[in-house]
Amino acid sequence: MPRFLTLTDVAEELQISTAAVRTMVLKGELEAFQIGGRGQWRVDTQKFEDFIEHLHKEQRQRVVETDHQRDNQQQ
Repeated sequence: MPRFLTLTDVAEELQISTAAVRTMVLKGELEAFQIGGRGQWRVDTQKFEDFIEHLHKEQRQRVVETDHQRDNQQQ
């Protein structure tokens, strides 16, 4: 994988639209920077991997919370 990804690269990896990736960047969910005269967005590969790991952690936490709520309801 290259050091830097375009928003299109990220969108292809996540199988979502480039517009959705741009929204995540503008909301601060995915760290990126603009470079060059046209202000092209780039995402550091390590930041992208960190982002993916963060999503996995959030999902695991949701599963734990859901299981906990279900256990409390059964009691």
